[in-house]
Amino acid sequence: MQKQFLALTIALAAGFTGSTFAADAMTRDAYKSAKDKIEETAKADKKACDAMKANAKDVCQAEAKAKEKIAKAELDAQNKPSAKASEKVRMMKAEGDYEVAKEKCEDQTGTAMATCKKDAKVAYDKAKTEARQAGTTAATTEKKS
Repeated sequence: MQKQFLALTIALAAGFTGSTFAADAMTRDAYKSAKDKIEETAKADKKACDAMKANAKDVCQAEAKAKEKIAKAELDAQNKPSAKASEKVRMMKAEGDYEVAKEKCEDQTGTAMATCKKDAKVAYDKAKTEARQAGTTAATTEKKS
């Protein structure tokens, strides 16, 4: 019974994975429409930051910008799926997290700010390395298929 369940689970996972990679690129109109929606959302997110003051506004803007970059990278990966596109999504997420973390560090002063920024940089470097490694692994797997 347990073997049958495991076999069924693997078969379903393979089916879903296959359909994800087999999906054709988006139509030009669908891509443009999705990109326009991302840009509209980004404008609204940035406008929501206008009511804020000082560093809270800067953090909000960094979050909005990161969200937009990630959404565009995800759209590109959806439009033209590849290991490189997936790696770009992971890199954009790492960059976005880093930019937001740096802005949040600005609320601190002196050595606390320096330490915060250093920690953010270390986390960013680690995330970049992991994104590249995952991209290399995915590219190797993609070539074997």
